Amino acid sequence: MIKTNIGKVCGLMCLAVGVSLIGVGCNGNSDSGNGPAAKEAGSESEGGEKLSGKVQIDGSSTVYPISEAVAEEFRTVQPDVHPIVGISGTGGGMKKFIAGEIDICDASRGMKEKEAAACKEKGIEFIELSVAFDGLAVIANPKNNWCDCLTVGQLKELWRPESGVKQWKDLNPKWPAKDIKLYGPGTDSGTFDYFTEAIVGEEKASRSDYTASEDDNVLVTGIQSDEYAIGYFGYAYYDENKDKLKLLAVDGGKGCTKPSLETVRDNSYAPLSRPLFIYVRKSALERPEVAAFVKFYLKNAAQLAKDVGYVPVSDEVAKANDEALKGALSK
Repeated sequence: MIKTNIGKVCGLMCLAVGVSLIGVGCNGNSDSGNGPAAKEAGSESEGGEKLSGKVQIDGSSTVYPISEAVAEEFRTVQPDVHPIVGISGTGGGMKKFIAGEIDICDASRGMKEKEAAACKEKGIEFIELSVAFDGLAVIANPKNNWCDCLTVGQLKELWRPESGVKQWKDLNPKWPAKDIKLYGPGTDSGTFDYFTEAIVGEEKASRSDYTASEDDNVLVTGIQSDEYAIGYFGYAYYDENKDKLKLLAVDGGKGCTKPSLETVRDNSYAPLSRPLFIYVRKSALERPEVAAFVKFYLKNAAQLAKDVGYVPVSDEVAKANDEALKGALSK
């Protein structure tokens, strides 16, 4: 399991983004959190009684640190409720969500039309909540002293299917004639989907000769151990391991820019900034322990997202989240 650094505050800021309420037969809604103290309201049911049971969560490794941080805090106020947070990638989590195996799906991309259609076919209604924002980080080994920035064009040439890039000199003739070792998320990952669409121009279009893992810590270890390695994953994982890795800037057409609190907030780190979601089955909200957990999640997501290195959602998005949850609970 991926370790979270709950005590590490990166001071990330709010990013105002429009949030839509999804309603594809699966009647969904929108986005997320707004409160600080982890031991406040939402920890108990409406009557104030202690609860028991399990809350099953799975999906994105990128959203995992937030959900696990929320789960850890929730356990302190509801010790008889056991939130279980797994990591199978966004696509893997969606499969479990559609199959009715989990209550909540962590997702580093929005639900696809075919996934929403599968929900509708199975009679699954859900709400979509945006819990934070993240930037995808392009990472090299710290011994790399020749490359500080890559253009979107260079990244596309490096990662596109049937790419001819084998060595660093293939990207820039001034760079070493050394084989590039590539690391990235697996094909079930929402990070993979987002990166391929943003960089290559087509979702899931990628070369296959790279070391893939749904566990970002595996990618960190691989890049850290190979001088000629390069890879990508969520900025929060770089932030947790910045003493072991080198962060590269990306030139999306307006100059070389690195992901940071400010550049993710103002969207100048383009095209690799993105929202992060949780999807909640409405039928699961009929169980008091799940309803209490989701309320708690929204009340504490802003602070806990900051603590684990993400950008909290705006007040407008937080309000839309609250209204979406309130609407789901009132039916």
